Amino acid sequence: MTRTLTDAARRDWLRLARTENVGPVTFDQLIARYGEASLALAALPDLARRGGRISPLGVPSLDEVEQELAEGGALGARLICACEPDFPQPLAALDPPPPILWAWGNAHLLQGACVAVVGARVASAAGQRFARGLAADLGAAGQVIVSGMARGVDGAAHEGALPTGTIAVLGGGIADIYPPEHRDLHARIVEAGCVVSESRPRQAAQAKDFPRRNRIISGLSRAVVVVEAEIRSGSLITARLAAEQGREVLAVPGSPLDPRAKGTNDLIRQGAAICEGAEDVLRALEGFGGFREPASEPYAGGPAEVTDALREQVADLLSPTPVSRDEIVRAAKAPAPLVLAALMELALAGRAELLPGGMVSRA
Repeated sequence: MTRTLTDAARRDWLRLARTENVGPVTFDQLIARYGEASLALAALPDLARRGGRISPLGVPSLDEVEQELAEGGALGARLICACEPDFPQPLAALDPPPPILWAWGNAHLLQGACVAVVGARVASAAGQRFARGLAADLGAAGQVIVSGMARGVDGAAHEGALPTGTIAVLGGGIADIYPPEHRDLHARIVEAGCVVSESRPRQAAQAKDFPRRNRIISGLSRAVVVVEAEIRSGSLITARLAAEQGREVLAVPGSPLDPRAKGTNDLIRQGAAICEGAEDVLRALEGFGGFREPASEPYAGGPAEVTDALREQVADLLSPTPVSRDEIVRAAKAPAPLVLAALMELALAGRAELLPGGMVSRA
């Protein structure tokens, strides 16, 4: 539901988003269940206690969120919450969307038609040239180029799209410049494009932040083009996320003798479209069916009271291997609203992890 937040409601929204054990899925369910972030915050201690947590849940103080807002404001950046009208519609269509997004630069680009261009960090000169030219051609055709500001293909794509519009999605905060040699590129993107992140403005990137970064790269885009990628590559994760999100996936074919072509050639083998230039991307976009609205959570408003026996039964059904929440409901042989409520309590207690795509695992 789109709405305008008061200053107090915005602080509560940010506090909830930064609370320990509250990921995007748990956040989405809490808002669906309680309606307001303030009401969800008030309910957290009891929910976590019922899930089996002994120590207090780490909830940021008002001073801490005020400090984060001040940091972003000092940079000239904007905090955009998922419920607000100017939150990017492609991200709002994700299930679930990221709760918040910091945007530094021209935030209007987030409303444009976006294509992601990603690839190897240790990219060949030919791969970088292709990425730069592809981004320039797509930009001239009205597309906003999205990438991750990494070395290699990402940096080349941003360079090619600077004159027409580019968005850099970072794993760390919007002011965390990595790699260091991209300091000048980062400054030029802030000036002519937009830098975005879910993280606190000055937070240093950690390994766990990059899957979320990749999800935003694909989530903002109607199509993802992989230029070069080894068989175990973060770019392939972005491509997989794009396919799961209903986006177009394209890959640039390469020599079987180059390890950097193994990932892209494998994507083509799995059904990705071949990209040999901007016209291939534009042709693929002709058949793009639009952004699917996220399925409404049918169990989010379920009963708050869950018996200890059911909660422990649900906990015993979890394993490190993610399974769908529907499978847990079937195995528990209990009403779905109760099982979903139990899973949320276990997640807040740090005993379960609610994952995008309706999956859940033991934490």
